[in-house]
Amino acid sequence: MLEISHVTKVFFPGTVNEKVALEDINLTVNDGDVICVIGSNGSGKSTLFNMIAGTFPVTSGTIKLSGKDITHAPEYKRAFNIGRIFQDPTKGTSANMSIQDNMNLASSKGMKGLKFGLTKERKASFRRMLETIGLEDRMEDNVGLLSGGQRQALTLLMTTLSKPSLMLLDEHTAALDPRNAEIVMNLTKEYIERDHLTAMMVTHNMQFAIDYGNRLIMMDEGHIILDVSGAEKSKLTVQGLVAEFRHIRNKEFDSDEGLLTN
Repeated sequence: MLEISHVTKVFFPGTVNEKVALEDINLTVNDGDVICVIGSNGSGKSTLFNMIAGTFPVTSGTIKLSGKDITHAPEYKRAFNIGRIFQDPTKGTSANMSIQDNMNLASSKGMKGLKFGLTKERKASFRRMLETIGLEDRMEDNVGLLSGGQRQALTLLMTTLSKPSLMLLDEHTAALDPRNAEIVMNLTKEYIERDHLTAMMVTHNMQFAIDYGNRLIMMDEGHIILDVSGAEKSKLTVQGLVAEFRHIRNKEFDSDEGLLTN
């Protein structure tokens, strides 16, 4: 489904500020995979997502989605098949548009040359969807009036409307309080299972990564150092992951990596 072959990303090559952010990454994501990606700040998690989404060009290597080479495809074209939700709840919606207008725009994604009016039928459909997040009576309110948790839940719902080939969840609960983070995580699980989506989720929360999805990847210094799934993943513990990191990398977690145990 997603094939990443020998992908390397170097920032500021040939200068004193040269930084190898990813080095010879190889990863295959299968249809239906829900992969949690963990690692300290600077380990390469966000850079990996940026390479997949097309935010930054790769230095070398190839990326294929559903058998099509997208290595050099621009970000806006990849967005038709790749849905991405960021840590910042304000990034996935338009604050000055109503909830129903935001949803109408999201549901029309990828429909070239077609414009969908807000018919009675479409409004009724949106209302039923919004019942899952408790916003069915606020369809005409501007999104900017919503709380961070409500806005992130709406972004999640909108992302699923176009049935993306791949969802990238980039620390999408990190800016929320624990209660709203749990709500959004439960919605994430519900929507992915309902629509049989394929997803990758970056998280600093090791317990989330253990409990959620069928596969876990750990990164460090631009490398994938651990890739576990199935029964092996179900046996993991936070303490076990920390010990595995220590064994593989022969070093302790630094202060940033301590976030992984939260």
